[in-house]
Amino acid sequence: MTYFWDKGPLFVKEIVELWPEPKPHFNTISTFVRGLEAKGWLEHEVFGNTFRYRPKVELSEHRSSMLSKMVKNLFGCNYLNFVSTLVKDEKISTDELKELIKKIENNNND
Repeated sequence: MTYFWDKGPLFVKEIVELWPEPKPHFNTISTFVRGLEAKGWLEHEVFGNTFRYRPKVELSEHRSSMLSKMVKNLFGCNYLNFVSTLVKDEKISTDELKELIKKIENNNND
């Protein structure tokens, strides 16, 4: 999905070209992309006898959805526990936490 969010609509052959070595076979990427489309992540438009795929879900929407699922599954929908864990495990600094609080306060004042 990152290729699509970074580059926009792509043909399978373009994805293969972007892939680092060792490059997977065209059919492997094609199968994978069709799977993403079946799951609702991508959609396609027809160009002759080939398809150009594009994201059906924006990156920000994906991030929000994944974060919500993670907090629900791991923290029982408790975002405070989630943030507390980040602080306790030193994944977020006190300064970063203060900056986050300022952003929250500024959004509430708008």
